[in-house]
Amino acid sequence: MTGLRRLKPLWVRIAMLLAVLGPGLITASADNDAPGIATYSMAGSTYGYRFLWIIVAITVGEVIVMEMAGRMGAVTGRGAAGLIRERFGVRVATLAMACLLIANLGTTIAEFAGVAAGAELFGIPRFISVPLAAVLVAVLVIRGSYRYVEKVLLALSLAALSYIIAAFIERPNWSEVLRGAIRPTFQGGSDYLLAVLAVVGTTITPWGIVYMQASVVDKNVGMAEYGYTRLDVVTGSAWGNIVSAFIVICTAATLHSAGIRVETAEQAAMALEPLAGVWAKGLFAGGLLAASLLAASVLPLSHGIRGG
Repeated sequence: MTGLRRLKPLWVRIAMLLAVLGPGLITASADNDAPGIATYSMAGSTYGYRFLWIIVAITVGEVIVMEMAGRMGAVTGRGAAGLIRERFGVRVATLAMACLLIANLGTTIAEFAGVAAGAELFGIPRFISVPLAAVLVAVLVIRGSYRYVEKVLLALSLAALSYIIAAFIERPNWSEVLRGAIRPTFQGGSDYLLAVLAVVGTTITPWGIVYMQASVVDKNVGMAEYGYTRLDVVTGSAWGNIVSAFIVICTAATLHSAGIRVETAEQAAMALEPLAGVWAKGLFAGGLLAASLLAASVLPLSHGIRGG
């Protein structure tokens, strides 16, 4: 009986952990969307492993920002839009949400461009893949319950494993990888500065903050369960940036070493095939397609789920 009493709290803790897991992992995974993959591919092909330490530093910043968003949701029970309206008034809140909507529209277009590019790498024409993806996303977001939608999004998040597998297939020099991750190096020039800003901008996003806070509210997470949400945020942010780092490693190990610079994820996948084989190209293209679908589904939810 004593053993059973000891086991019960453990099972309760595990159940509570599984109940709150999701927002942090989904938000961080959706950050690795089509524009994000293009940015990391550009950074890896241009600067090699020297860019990895920046991703390590950004991980710390993302954990802090997302933890703040989750905490505000748990403490107040209100989403970001509701708190802005309460503190600054309706006009400021309307302006903030309008700016978010405009930014999300542009990003959504980029996500469907990523769907088109990823599908075409598998031989599927974009006039078939894009309408089909739009219908699937619309049905998922409009008709599905949030709990069901969250499970689908978590499944899509796992597709990011393809980048890790692709990097191991290419067998990078791991000592150089470690050196690039822990030793800060700086480079002059506007191109380098713009690359750093692009990586920061694609990792810590306004829609991610809004989605994180609103999803915590939607799951009715209070401060009693917030420890599990904090764990979700930390592990999710770490996982998302590990994937980002492996995209850099993947492109640095092949494209940078061969002196090839790319600007888009599609270019990166095409360039990988002759250097690393068809499997690397397929894994990269599959990750691009799944990441684009994930982000295209999450972006509308940053406006639509409860919490405002």
